[in-house]
Amino acid sequence: MGRKVTVATCSLNQWALDFEGNLDRILQSIDIAKSRGAAYRLGPELEICGYGCADHFYESDTLLHSFQALRKLLESPITQDIICDVGMPIMHHNVRYNCRVLFLNRKILLIRPKMQMANHGIYREVRWFSPWNQLRKVEEYFLPRMIQEVTGQDTVPFGDCVLSTKDTCIGTEMCAELWNPRSPHIQMGLDGVEIFTNSSASHHELRKADQRVNLVKSATTKSGGIYLYANQRGCDGDRVYYDGCAMVAINGDIVAQGAQFSLSDVGRPAGCGTT
Repeated sequence: MGRKVTVATCSLNQWALDFEGNLDRILQSIDIAKSRGAAYRLGPELEICGYGCADHFYESDTLLHSFQALRKLLESPITQDIICDVGMPIMHHNVRYNCRVLFLNRKILLIRPKMQMANHGIYREVRWFSPWNQLRKVEEYFLPRMIQEVTGQDTVPFGDCVLSTKDTCIGTEMCAELWNPRSPHIQMGLDGVEIFTNSSASHHELRKADQRVNLVKSATTKSGGIYLYANQRGCDGDRVYYDGCAMVAINGDIVAQGAQFSLSDVGRPAGCGTT
């Protein structure tokens, strides 16, 4: 018999470089997820700083303010007793990466950099970020002092890694990786990962939401498991509109789906499943 787990995903109306407002919306989404009994909360891509920062990603202040926001998240009582998965840019060995940071009870569990960049159509991610191209390799990342003061950790795992618990295993991928023919979830599923997560900043196009649904369903059709999808919502200060539509799939079926178009800043997290 499997154990029941409640997981949450959301769509947030984040704005580029609005660190205070973005932080408030992240905390609000975590609070809603906890109120519904979720043990894991997933948010959109680069949610701390906003996706559309463009050449501001080159500025050290963007990285600094992202870590300042991360510290506030770690210190907040709202983030206690729930695994939080947030997105931010991080510099590692003088290389800038688009990352997910997973933490629980003031301890960073792992940092997972994006491995496959979106560099077609309107996207230019390789202008600001490098892909992590070392498959199955994990390095030690030295945390900034402001984070060390909160977590008590000097280093944390950084790289192509998954989160293993007593009951299950959680693997992360980001936006374009879902659309790639060699999506990380394929190998993760073969390795025994049961919960897959995807943080996205996917803009609206006609019929694109239908493609997303099909991709998310297919990710768990063959190997089974739970797939969480989170997406940006709104304009972000850029020239495109992100249409939300967070969803949860189990064994190839969509079991929960958020609104595609909404005026709310925080799309209610959807989802619960069993493993």
